[in-house]
Amino acid sequence: MTEKIRIPRIAVGAAGSGAGKTTLVCGLLSALGRKGLRPVSFKCGPDYIDPMFHREVLSVPSSNLDTFFCGEQGVRDILASRGEEGDIALIEGVMGYYDGLAGISRLASTWHVAAATETPSILMINGRGKSLSMAAEIKGFISYVENSGIKGVILSRVTGAMYRELKAIIEDQLQVKALGYLPDMKECSLESRHLGLVTAAEVKNLKAITDSLGEQVLETVDLEGIISIARQAPPLEKPALYPASSEGGRAGKVRIAVARDKAFCFYYRENIKLLESLGAEPVYFSPLSDRRLPEGAGGLIIGGGYPELYLEELQENSSMREDIKRAVKEGMPCFAECGGFMYLHSEIEDEEGRAFEMAGAVEGRCFPKGRLVRFGYVNLTAEEDNLLCRKGDVMKGHEFHYWDSTHPGASFRASKPMRDRSWTCMVSEGNLLAGYPHVHFLSFPRVAENFLEACVKYVGNTREELT
Repeated sequence: MTEKIRIPRIAVGAAGSGAGKTTLVCGLLSALGRKGLRPVSFKCGPDYIDPMFHREVLSVPSSNLDTFFCGEQGVRDILASRGEEGDIALIEGVMGYYDGLAGISRLASTWHVAAATETPSILMINGRGKSLSMAAEIKGFISYVENSGIKGVILSRVTGAMYRELKAIIEDQLQVKALGYLPDMKECSLESRHLGLVTAAEVKNLKAITDSLGEQVLETVDLEGIISIARQAPPLEKPALYPASSEGGRAGKVRIAVARDKAFCFYYRENIKLLESLGAEPVYFSPLSDRRLPEGAGGLIIGGGYPELYLEELQENSSMREDIKRAVKEGMPCFAECGGFMYLHSEIEDEEGRAFEMAGAVEGRCFPKGRLVRFGYVNLTAEEDNLLCRKGDVMKGHEFHYWDSTHPGASFRASKPMRDRSWTCMVSEGNLLAGYPHVHFLSFPRVAENFLEACVKYVGNTREELT
C-alpha cells in the first residue's frame, strides 16, 4: 500500500506577470518564519531567478514545479519529496493563472500545477486604477473553469479603506475568502531585467526588503486564514523521485566541476539532485575568481546566467579560461547551457561592440541582438548521437536569451510545442555538448546517466594514461 504524506500547501497566482507574486511570496515566507514555521518554496515553470529570491529569504533551496518538463506525476513527486523538508509549502505561480503552453493552452500553467498537485490557490489582484471592477475580475477567474481551485484572494496596491469596503462585497457576492491586502510599497520593489527580476545576489538590501515585506504581511494579510486553507490540501503519495531509467543503473562515483557564481547561477535543483543520486559529487567553482578547475574533476557543467555583465572579469581570469579549454580539448565531458555556452566561445561582444576573450572551447563569437532571440519551451530531438543521448532521443528544455552566436550548432532540432516552428541548435563535439537551451534532466533521466558514464570513463582513461 502506498504511503501517504500530509503537506500543507498553497499556490499563489495572479492575473498576469508583474502583479507582484514574488513580492507577496517573499513576504509570506518571511512572515511564516517569524511565526516559527519552516516554510519551503516552489516556483511554477522554468524560471531560475524567483527561486533564488526564495533561497535568500529561506536559507534553504527552492525547486521548480513544471508539468511540461516533468508531467503531472513528476511535479507531484517533487512536491511530495521537497515538501517534507518544511511545515508548509508555498508555490509561486508563473505569468497569469491560466497562461500555459504556447499562450493558447492551460497546460504547464499555474492552474495546471495546482490542479495536478491538488493544491488550493490564492489569487493576487492588482488594484491600481480599479475598485469594484476587481470583483468582476475575480469572478472571471473563478468561473473560467469548473474547478478553478481558487480559495482566496489578496488585493495589492490598495489602501486599507478600499480593502475594507471590498472585502464584504468579494466574500458575499463571490463566496471566496478575502485574505488581506498589500499597499503600494515602492521601497520594496524588486528591479527587473530581460522580462524577469535581477538575481538575488545583485540586490544589496534584500534582507531589509524581505523583512519589511514580512512585517507588512503580518499587519495586513490574514496569515492564519492562508495556513488554514493550506492545511485543507489532501495528502500526497510518498514518491520514488529518481527511478532508474529503463536502460541502465547507477553511473558510478565521480566528481563534477559545476560553475557557480554571479555570472553562472541558473541551475535546476532537480538536475543536480538527479546527478547526486547517480553517484556524482558536485564541486562548485567560480570562473570569475578561481584560477583553475577543481582538483580531480571528471566532468564539467557550466550553467546559464549573465556572463555579459562580467565580461572584463571573465577575460582577466585567463588561467581559468585556459584550464577549461585544455580540459575540454583533452576529453573531459562538458555540458554547457546558455550563458555557459557563451563563455565557451572564443569571444563575446558587449552592447558597445567591444570583443572580450573567453574560453575558446567553441569556435565562434557571441553578439547581442538587441531583442529577445528565443523565448519559451522547446522539445529537443537529437539529430545525432551526442554526450547526453542518442540520435532520435527527445529531451525538453527552455530558451531565453538576448545574445546570439556565429556557431549555434546543429546537433539537435528544437521545436516549439503546439507551434509549427523548429530550428537546429547545440554544438556536439565528442565529449562536448553546449547550446542555448536549458535542459531539465527529469524530462529524460537517461541523459544524466549518459553524462556520468562518460565522466567515469574519462577518469578511468586519465588514470591509465598516468600509470
